[in-house]
Amino acid sequence: MTAKIAYDDIEVGAELPAQTFPVTRATLVQYAGASGDFNPIHWNEKFAKEVGLPDVIAHGMFTMAEAIRVVTDWTGDPGAVVEYGVRFTKPVVVPNDDQGAIIEVTGKVAAKLDDNTVRVDLTAMNEGKKVLGMSRAVVRLA
Repeated sequence: MTAKIAYDDIEVGAELPAQTFPVTRATLVQYAGASGDFNPIHWNEKFAKEVGLPDVIAHGMFTMAEAIRVVTDWTGDPGAVVEYGVRFTKPVVVPNDDQGAIIEVTGKVAAKLDDNTVRVDLTAMNEGKKVLGMSRAVVRLA
C-alpha cells in the first residue's frame, strides 16, 4: 500500500479529520486478550482502587494505538507511519456503565520534512484532559 495523500498537496497546519473512540470495559478485556496484558488495573475495579486509581483504566498502549488511527485513516496506509511516540500523561478512566469513556483525537501537520515525510502532532483528550503528551508521528506521503 502507499499513502493516498500527496506530499506536495499538504501544507503545514493542515488538520486531519478528528475522531472519537469509545472505550468500554468489554473493549479493555478484548485488548487484554489480544495484547497479553492482564494487569488487574485494566479490569478489576476493586484492585484498581486499592492501588490508588479512581477506577479501572485503559491500557496506555491501547490509548496510543487508538490515537494513531487518526493518522493511518488519513493516509490510507498504516505502513506510511515511519516513527511514532507519546508520553503517557493521564489515564483514561473507564467506568462500569453502558457509556464507558471516550478518547477524542485531533491531528495537525506540524512540519514538512525530507523524503516526502511530514510530522503530525496529535492531541488525545478524555473528559477535557490531555491523556497523551508529545504525541508525534512521522509519516511518509505519496
